Amino acid sequence: MHLSPHSLRQIDDAYLQSLEVEALRGLSMRLLADLKEAWDRLNQGPDNSSRPPSSRAPWERQGSTPKSDEAAEDHELDLEPAETQPVEAKPVEAKPVEAKPVEAKPVRKPGKQRGAPGIGRTQVFQAHEERPHYPEVCAGCGRPLERAGAVAYTGFQAVDVHWDDPARPGLTLWVVDHRYYETPCPCGHRTRAVAGHGEVDPLLAGLELNEWRLVGPGLAALIVALALRFRLSRARIQEFLAEWLGLELSIGTIHQTLHEASAAVAPAEEELVRAVLASELLHADETSWPEAQQTLWLWVFVATTATLYYVAGRGKELVENVLDGFTGWLMSDGWGSYRHYARRLRCWAHLIRKARGLAQSGDREARAFGRLVLDTLEALMAAVYAAREGPPPVDLPTQHASLLAALRAACEQGQGSTHQKTHALAVELLNDWEAIFQVLSHPELPLTNNAAERALRHWVILRKLSLGTRTPVGSRVVALLASVIDTCRQRGHTPWRYLERAIADRRAGLPLAPLPQPGG
Repeated sequence: MHLSPHSLRQIDDAYLQSLEVEALRGLSMRLLADLKEAWDRLNQGPDNSSRPPSSRAPWERQGSTPKSDEAAEDHELDLEPAETQPVEAKPVEAKPVEAKPVEAKPVRKPGKQRGAPGIGRTQVFQAHEERPHYPEVCAGCGRPLERAGAVAYTGFQAVDVHWDDPARPGLTLWVVDHRYYETPCPCGHRTRAVAGHGEVDPLLAGLELNEWRLVGPGLAALIVALALRFRLSRARIQEFLAEWLGLELSIGTIHQTLHEASAAVAPAEEELVRAVLASELLHADETSWPEAQQTLWLWVFVATTATLYYVAGRGKELVENVLDGFTGWLMSDGWGSYRHYARRLRCWAHLIRKARGLAQSGDREARAFGRLVLDTLEALMAAVYAAREGPPPVDLPTQHASLLAALRAACEQGQGSTHQKTHALAVELLNDWEAIFQVLSHPELPLTNNAAERALRHWVILRKLSLGTRTPVGSRVVALLASVIDTCRQRGHTPWRYLERAIADRRAGLPLAPLPQPGG
């Protein structure tokens, strides 16, 4: 914009009348340029810019009918203030206030105070089964132990859910009483069975994997589904469990369950990275992700059989680390973090929207350039679709050499334009020329980055509802669980069965089972 708000506030009729003709003409040209730029900005939408479809006004969406101006006038409110009678102000006599000495409050230690009542579970369940746990070998001499003489010394109650069970149709709670036994050995040593525990990823510091849990593996998988697939808050999950299953859980327990589930599937990240590196075609994209007071980015890498998420900064360091050893094609947008990769493809949808926006601009030069870019891309896109039906007699770069030469000449001229968006699009086309038109030599490759954008769409809605995460651990929890959930769905499997097994195995100290394979 040529004129700042401060400058506009100073322009009035008297000021315009005082200007000479040449000065008035110059001011008019600047005002016209600002008006066209403002109009172009107001005219932006999902069809001609990078704005998401959710940015449409309700009356612009499909199936809605905008109100006419007359109807809008009928619904205007009368905002004229009602007439009021002046009220005489009566003097108020000030009364002297005696100053009271401030007593120093005793210093209070943080945390629970002595004598305060404790807090514990008040809900009592009738167990459906009792599951004993015996030690297998003597911790002293190492010989196998018999169960004779074993005595239960501790235990806990776990609540789980069963579903898809012919004996118990629907979603039902299943309560198990776990009993841990102490067994004597002839050597005189008494060995106790203990709850299993698993190792936790160092990046998830503070989390635990332990069989001693109120929430069973199936219930934990359900909580993950409610939080990440159905995007319910912790409080809404608490409400759902209480009203539909009759189970009272604290918000802290729900939060801990989500974090524990991510710790259980953390080893799957290595398998996902291998699948990404082995893919012949990889779609990459990113969207902003708030973490406490800073703005990070949620990255997604969509391979043929795997989807991998990370929450990190927007620099190219993450791309270099993830793509270290990748030799396939990389489809991305125009963000500079991807430009160092040689075998790169550019999404045409972004370019077409920008060209369409210029073609609708109020600037004559911008309209001409936008129309040229739009017509060229649409013609080349039709040629790519035709080549997929059958090989053309002449390769597409040779067949459309004159069209490409005319576009490049227009871009070289447009990069010197004073119109900001014309300059930006021309520079973008020249910088990514090889990546954009690589598809002409390989028509079988995709023209858009829709796979990555569709993958991010669900998590963008989650971000808007939850406002992101508050800690690095929370960000990693979301990225790990999102990777496993989307990969299982991508391979045609429900993620909740796999997640239930993963939590049970990892709590017991067993290795994580491989992710389900496509078609398995």
